[in-house]
Amino acid sequence: PDFAHEKLLKEFYNYTIIGGMPEVVELYSKTSNIVELKPVYEGLLRSYLDDVEKYARNDTLIRVIRHSIESCFYLAGIRIKFEGFGQSSYKSREISEALKTLEKAMLIYLMYPTTATELPIMADYKKSPRLHILDTGLVNYFAGLQKELFGTRDLNSVYEGRIAEHIVGQELLAEYQVLPEKVQFWVREKKQSSAQVDYVIPFESYIIPIEVKAGKAGKLRSLHEFINRTKHKYAVRVYSGKLKIDIEENINGKKFFLLNLPFYLTGGIKKYLHWFIEQVAKF
Repeated sequence: PDFAHEKLLKEFYNYTIIGGMPEVVELYSKTSNIVELKPVYEGLLRSYLDDVEKYARNDTLIRVIRHSIESCFYLAGIRIKFEGFGQSSYKSREISEALKTLEKAMLIYLMYPTTATELPIMADYKKSPRLHILDTGLVNYFAGLQKELFGTRDLNSVYEGRIAEHIVGQELLAEYQVLPEKVQFWVREKKQSSAQVDYVIPFESYIIPIEVKAGKAGKLRSLHEFINRTKHKYAVRVYSGKLKIDIEENINGKKFFLLNLPFYLTGGIKKYLHWFIEQVAKF
């Protein structure tokens, strides 16, 4: 029903804004006041800095780590280069070591792209990774986005859709924590035309493409490109609308099935993919 969808969407948006860190959630559930969360966010960052600096082998690395943490929140959800990271003069090797230290501390995750359309999903470590942060609420607080996110009707309308993509990535990474199951994103990089699908995940014998987009399915150009290169006919769009299945046709006339998944169901994507494929078999 409409009221349930609107309620669940609103709760998911609140979760996106403040994040899921236990101390933050506990205080917000008592006060419903985002201003009172400031010392909690600041305390979390201090504890991460203290923890991460234990891994640093010298003062230089500590400085690079501090710079990297401060820059990470502004660069969350985009592909990064190590050289000069965060408008610095640090070399690629220094930033690489700092970011790997942050990754070891589980504050960030460097997601590398794949060009595969069939299993196995092999990451291409020669290409630029995309930066993901442990918690989207931390990104929103330290990048100063919480105010803009409050009251929004669609996550895709804020910060060029990066927060929408980031929270979906956070949900997928939580669902796919055990190897060999991995979350990647897909790229086809050509001079004339490039394509990028927000996420791809392994499911049964398929690589399933996932786009985080508002608007009409016909605008999902990169997803159409992926479907054209794979043997199967399944794709997912995560958005603010309701759960439904559409029959689509890509630009080359190949028919495929699109699972339209509300943001708040992303954490149960495996269950909904089972349902999706069962439903498609009945078409």
